This record gives sequence, structure tokens and C-alpha cells, in this order.
Amino acid sequence: MTFFQEIGVNYPIIQGAMARISKSQLVAAVSQAGGLGILSSYGLSADELKTSLDEIRQQTDRPFGVNLMLQQDNISDLLPILYQEDIAVVTTGAGTPKAFAEDLRASGTRLVPVIASVKHAQKMGKLGVDALIVEGREAGGHIGQSSTLPLLQAVRQVTQVPLIAAGGFATGASLLAAQALGACGIQMGTRFLASEECPIPDAYKAAILAADDQGTIVTGQSWGQAVRSLKTPFLEDILAAELKGQDPAKIQAALKQSYQKTLNDDSFDQGSPMAGESAGAIHDIRPVQEIIDQIIEEAQTARQQLCQD
Repeated sequence: MTFFQEIGVNYPIIQGAMARISKSQLVAAVSQAGGLGILSSYGLSADELKTSLDEIRQQTDRPFGVNLMLQQDNISDLLPILYQEDIAVVTTGAGTPKAFAEDLRASGTRLVPVIASVKHAQKMGKLGVDALIVEGREAGGHIGQSSTLPLLQAVRQVTQVPLIAAGGFATGASLLAAQALGACGIQMGTRFLASEECPIPDAYKAAILAADDQGTIVTGQSWGQAVRSLKTPFLEDILAAELKGQDPAKIQAALKQSYQKTLNDDSFDQGSPMAGESAGAIHDIRPVQEIIDQIIEEAQTARQQLCQD
């Protein structure tokens, strides 16, 4: 039985937790369509988290998960809610869940950290986690140094924990490729940005559709906080200043509110629209159900073609 079958999810697709974007409407739509929706807890109080969980359950009775970004300063407030609720999966990032891993798993929730290196995979494996999301630098948002293809293969060699591939996935053929390399499924964020249920401005969705294979940009790499976003004049100026050696503190100050501006219609042009390289393969905005159905159909077709060849 696969990891996804164990938690009662029909299809091997996880929706990436995007801060201030992966809200109840998107999460419920993904789970209802047969994938695993993941609620982002970033910026939520304990009461707001409980409200969001209730909203999801009003829209679907399917399994879903919650993401904890471990640099949040209220993790201790959120954990009691997660212990009490029947959450299928908790994913974590930007830190180690060591302090609460045992308690969380004892509550019946499966713990699935996001990792970006073999070293991280080995550390998380010692915690007895239930699976790992192996994220390459093709992903949107904060990224590591390794690309998905070599990273997934390297991690597979050092652990037998179920792996979910992330970074660069938006098609059925890519799902099949991940499975061929030892993953049991994939995590997608960018593809779900271009869904009808995703609560982002139309300008953000239009920018994803307009992106080509060179349509993303990585900033912050020189000070160890690499972030991939859609290429915009604002971020190109930011990168130029970074490459010229401008004081990182000044650049970071310019970036400080840019992500929030991305989520506002009237200031999108001054924002940091995080997205992965898979944006170049996305050409339409569809309901989540259609997106998942299409990916599963594409994967089946690709598998049949391989067998015929």
C-alpha cells in the first residue's frame, strides 16, 4: 500500500503550501478532487487556524493537511489545535520538527517534512517521519541548491522513507518521471496558482500564463536566502543591485513587503510573485478538478506510450 493509499487519497498529488495563498477554498478543492490539499498556517493565530479547518470540513469530507513554517513565532500555539483535530498530514519547512515530532505522530497525524538536501533527509529520517517532500530548486519560493532530478535520486539512495517529488512538476508526464525515480507522488504549487479556486489577483495568474521557460528569476542567493519568483522589472532591478554588491540589508528592506504586494491588485507590479519553473508549461486557468483529472490522464497516456515503445 502506498503512502497516499494509507491516508485515503485517490491520486498521488499534493498541493504545495503557499503562504497566504493556500487557504481553505483551494485546499478543499484539491482534496475534493482526489489530491491532498495543504493549508498554510503562516500568519494564522490558533483561532484562525481552527476556523480555517472548520471551513475546509464544510466543503469536503476528504483528507487534507496543514503546513507549519517553523520560523513562525507561534508554533506552540498552533500545535494543540493540530493534536486535537483529525489532520491526515502535517508538512513542515524552514526548520526541524524534532521538538514535536513524537507528539504529533502519536496524535495519529503523519509527519512529512520538506527537505532540500541529502543531509536534511538523513536528519529527518532519524525522527521517524512518515514521508519526505524532496524539493529541488526548480520550485517557487525559497529554494535550496540542488535540482530535483539529481536530488531525488540521491535521497532515494539513502532512505526507504516514501518520497514526494517537488519542484518543476505541472504535467502528467512529470508525475510519471518522478515515480520512475522512486517517488510515490508529486507536490505542485505553481500549477494550482493557475486554478479558478486559487485566491490570488488576476494579474498574478496572467503573469504565470505569460511566463516562458526563462520566465523566473532567483534573488537572495548571495546572502543565502534564494527565492524563485516570476521575472518582473522590480525583481530584475533587485537582482541587478544584488549582483553589484549592494548592501544586502538595503535590498532586503526593499523586498520586505513585496510578497504581500503581490497579493494586492493595486500593487502587483511592485511585488514578488513567487512561482516555479513549471510556469513555462502552464497555459490555462482551470478548475482544480480539471487540473488533477488532466494530470492523471496524461500520466496514464505517457505510461502506455512507454510500454508500447
